[in-house]
Amino acid sequence: MTAVPIFDERSPVTAPSESEDFSTPLRPVAPPSAELRVQASELQRSLTKPVGSLGRLEELGEWVSACQDRCPPSPIVRPRVVVFAGDHGVAAHGVSAYPPEVTAQMVANFTAGGAAVNALAGVAGASVRVVDISVATDTDPTVSAYKVRRSSGSIDQEDALTSDEVLAAIDAGRAVADEEVDGGADLLIAGDMGIGNTTPATTLIAALTDTEPVAAVGRGTGVDDAGWIRKTAAIRDAMRRARPVVKDPVALLRVAGGADIAAMAGFLAQAAHRRTPVILDGLVVTAAALVAEESARGGREWWVAGHRSTEPAHSIALRHLRIEPVLELDMRLGEGSGALVALNVVHAAVATLGEMSTFSAAGVSTETTTT
Repeated sequence: MTAVPIFDERSPVTAPSESEDFSTPLRPVAPPSAELRVQASELQRSLTKPVGSLGRLEELGEWVSACQDRCPPSPIVRPRVVVFAGDHGVAAHGVSAYPPEVTAQMVANFTAGGAAVNALAGVAGASVRVVDISVATDTDPTVSAYKVRRSSGSIDQEDALTSDEVLAAIDAGRAVADEEVDGGADLLIAGDMGIGNTTPATTLIAALTDTEPVAAVGRGTGVDDAGWIRKTAAIRDAMRRARPVVKDPVALLRVAGGADIAAMAGFLAQAAHRRTPVILDGLVVTAAALVAEESARGGREWWVAGHRSTEPAHSIALRHLRIEPVLELDMRLGEGSGALVALNVVHAAVATLGEMSTFSAAGVSTETTTT
């Protein structure tokens, strides 16, 4: 069994440098249009169906209308998935059922079109982009333009990133969001790939929600009991290290997150600033969203949760964000997979709001008769 490092007071949280500016990278966000949400709700009541009969499809359609500032909403024609890939030093401590080299191998699989995210994107009419933020080895230059470092630090013993690196990672995510929106994306999905990444994700969620590690830790890639114990110990030690900075989202990402998660936080916040709707995926992406919302207040209004994964920390984060998942399919893959399945539901929500006839146009009576 791999030994679990014990928290050592000699490995303190590194003090931030003068260049670490906690106020600028993630700024508060203006909400979607309340007026268009009301208009969409009124339109829903005029369509040829009993009021509320399409359940959450109606709510989702109204959300898209508000995000687009348009009623009825336009069909989503260019949804885009961005998979942020990164390794984590804590993976060397036996917290995952897979070895760290799988991250780079899966990046190659994504670019070759052979992963679940590729198959599901095809069904939902989305395209996939892979971004190497902190994979431990070299990857194809087409995916590594924003690479911040090789693997983030082992958060149970050391900071994940330096002050400059966390800002670079956030800026990378923001730049990617800008590129996608400028390129015509009308809905974004963040995906994740990184062996061991559920450990920092769970640490961030547990730290921000004041949750005991044993209540938050899941099986990740399917670790056995011994692996779960190692993972819980690593998260416990990482939470101790993160305690002094838990009120500072950027510093928290630096100490207990990772370059990939920091980039996702920047991506999600910038998508909201660019008034572009986002479907959140599972545990790792939602951890990034939780941190982003701590500074980019209001970002959550631009996000819906695609699904609820089997990871306990995911439910904790969704509850804290006050976001109800669209689907519950016991998924825990990551990559953006759950969000892509939910995208089909969002397509249906937009179609029903935009394409159904009104009672008056169809000549259908809105009143019931009694005998």
